[in-house]
Amino acid sequence: MEQGKISVQTDNIFPIIKKFLYADHEIFLRELVSNAVDATSKLKVLASRGEFKGELGDLTIDIILDEKSKTLTIRDRGIGMSEAEVKKYLNQVAFSSAESFLKKYKEDANIIGHFGLGFYSAFMVADKVEVHTRSYKSSPKAVKWSCKGDPSYELEELSKDDRGTDVILHINEENKEFLTKERIQLLLDKYCKFLPIPIRFGKRTETNYEGEGEERKSVSTEVDNIVNNPEPLWKKNPSELTDEDYTAFYNELYPFSQQPLFWIHLNIDYPFNLTGVLYFPKISEGIEVQKNKIQLYSNQVFVTDEVREIVPEFLTLLHGVIDSPDIPLNVSRSYLQSDPNVKKINSYITRKVADKLSELFKNDRKKFEEKWDQIGTLVKYGMISDEKFNEKAEPFALLGDTEGEFFTMEELKERTKGEQTDKHGKLVLLYTNHQKAQARFVQQAKSKSYLVLRMDNILDNHFMQHLEYKHADTRFVRVDSDTIDKLVEKDEKFELVLTEEQQEKVKGLFAEVLGDNKDAELKIEALSPDDSPVQITRPEFMRRMKEMQRLQGQDAMPFPDSYQLVVNGNHPIIADKLLKMKSAEKKQKLGQHLYDLARLDQQMLEGEDLSRFIKSSLEMVVD
Repeated sequence: MEQGKISVQTDNIFPIIKKFLYADHEIFLRELVSNAVDATSKLKVLASRGEFKGELGDLTIDIILDEKSKTLTIRDRGIGMSEAEVKKYLNQVAFSSAESFLKKYKEDANIIGHFGLGFYSAFMVADKVEVHTRSYKSSPKAVKWSCKGDPSYELEELSKDDRGTDVILHINEENKEFLTKERIQLLLDKYCKFLPIPIRFGKRTETNYEGEGEERKSVSTEVDNIVNNPEPLWKKNPSELTDEDYTAFYNELYPFSQQPLFWIHLNIDYPFNLTGVLYFPKISEGIEVQKNKIQLYSNQVFVTDEVREIVPEFLTLLHGVIDSPDIPLNVSRSYLQSDPNVKKINSYITRKVADKLSELFKNDRKKFEEKWDQIGTLVKYGMISDEKFNEKAEPFALLGDTEGEFFTMEELKERTKGEQTDKHGKLVLLYTNHQKAQARFVQQAKSKSYLVLRMDNILDNHFMQHLEYKHADTRFVRVDSDTIDKLVEKDEKFELVLTEEQQEKVKGLFAEVLGDNKDAELKIEALSPDDSPVQITRPEFMRRMKEMQRLQGQDAMPFPDSYQLVVNGNHPIIADKLLKMKSAEKKQKLGQHLYDLARLDQQMLEGEDLSRFIKSSLEMVVD
C-alpha cells in the first residue's frame, strides 16, 4: 500500500480562480479594499501595543482610477510587506497572513480576512496585477511583485518612501466596466460603506451658500470624496444614542423611505459576537417587496442581504444591519455554512424581537395598538412559522374588532363566551374580511350583540387556522357564512310560518329562478322576520380553502363555487307579498330580483347580469 499527498498544480488553478473563485466578479473590489483595511488595522494594533513607534499619520485608503492607462489602484499606508513576506503570502495560494496575525494578536485584532484567497480575486478582472509594498519595519527595502495571471511572477526592488501597499490592477478588456467612475462608486457604496478605515475615491464638488438676500451666492469647492462611515451607529453604545441618531442612520441605509416604527439595538459578546440595529418598517400588504432589506456585515464588510440562515424567515420583513465576525462564511463570504453559532444567533434575534414587542405592549398598550396594523403582519407570520416565537407572542398578539377595539386571545374568550358559545361548548368568533362589502351582515350580527372581528390582513386566513389549532375550543366563522341565527348554533329557534304547501310553491318558484345552476343548493329556513328575505351562504371551510388557494396563486385548480340559496320563510316579502301575487310573471320577476339582491350582497353580480338587474330595478320603481 502506498500513501502520499495530493498536489495542486498551479498551472491549473489560475483558470479556476479567474472563472469560479467568486460567483460575481465585482466582489474583487470588496476583497482588495478589505485587505487594505486589514493591513491598516494591523498597524494600529501594533502601535497600541508599542511595537510600532513611528507616526501613524493619515491612514486613509485611496482608490485611484486611471481610465487612460486602464488601471485601478488600491493604496493603503498600513503594515506593508517585506520581500520575505511577499514570497510567503503572495506566492502561496490560500495562505492567509490574517490567520497567523490573529493567532498572535487575537485579543486586540479586528481582522477581516481568513482564507488567503481574496487577493487572487484581482485576476478575475485584470490581465496583470502589480503589488508595490514597503514594510513598516525600518530595515527592509520596498519591493515590486507582478504577475500576469499565470504561475510565473517577477519580484524586484522598488523605490518607495512610504510604508504600505499599492495593489495595481491592469483591467482586461472583458471587464472594462470597472474602469468607469460611476461603477466603482456604486461598488464602494455597496461593499465598503461602513468599513472601519476612511476610504477616499478622488474628489467631489461640495456646494455651499454665502451671503444674505440678493448678495447670497453659491460657492463650489473640491473636497475629498470619503465613501464610507467608519463609525456606524451599530458599533456605538446604545446609551449614548438618541432617537434622532437612529432615524438618521435609517435614512442613511434607506434614503427616501418612510420613518420606521421603532428599532432594536443588538449587542452581545457571549456566547458569540454580534452587533446591529433592526428596524420595524411600515409593512404593506405586498410583504414580498419588503424582504432582503437586512444587510449582513462581517467586521463592517458587507457580505450579503440574503440572511435567511441567520434571521428567521418571518423577520426578513425587518430592515437594518447585523454584524458578526462569528458568522461562519465560506471562501467567497457569500453563503453561510452550517454551524451551531448560526442557530444560536437565529434564536437570539427571535428572542430579542419578542422581548421588544412585549416591552412595548406592557409599557404603552395604546401606542402598541395604534401600530398593530403595521406590525401585526410580522407577528402573525412569526406565530405561524416559529413555535418559540408563538409562545412568546401569544400574550401580546391582538385581534381587532369592527369598532376599533383590540383584544388578546384570552381577553376575547372572556368577552364573548357568554353570547357566542354554541350548544357544543365551542366559542364562535365571527369575523369579516371586507367590512364595507359585508356591512349588512356585520350590522345584523351586532344587532344581536355579537362581536365581529376584522380579519382582513393578507395572512389572516392562515392565522385563524393557526389559532383554531392552538385553541381547540374556538372556531372562526365569517359573518356571512350562514344565516345570522345559525352562526352560533344556539337552541333559540323561530317557527316557520309557511305551510308545507306554501313551502313547495316557494321552492318551485326559486328553482325556476335558478334554472340549471348546479352550484346552488336551495333551502327554506325559519329565520327572524328582520333578516333578509333571501341570502347566499358558503361553507366556511370551502371559502377559506379557496382564498388560501388564490393567495398562493393556484387558480389553475379552483374549488367548485358551491353555495346555499337560503329563503327566509318568515320574511313578509316571502310569506305575504310573493305568495299572494296573482301574476306568475310578476312572481318570477320578484323572485329573480330577490335572488339578484342576494348575489349583489356577495359581489357575485356583474357584467350583463348587473346591467339587467339595474334595468329591472328601474322598471319596478316605475311600476
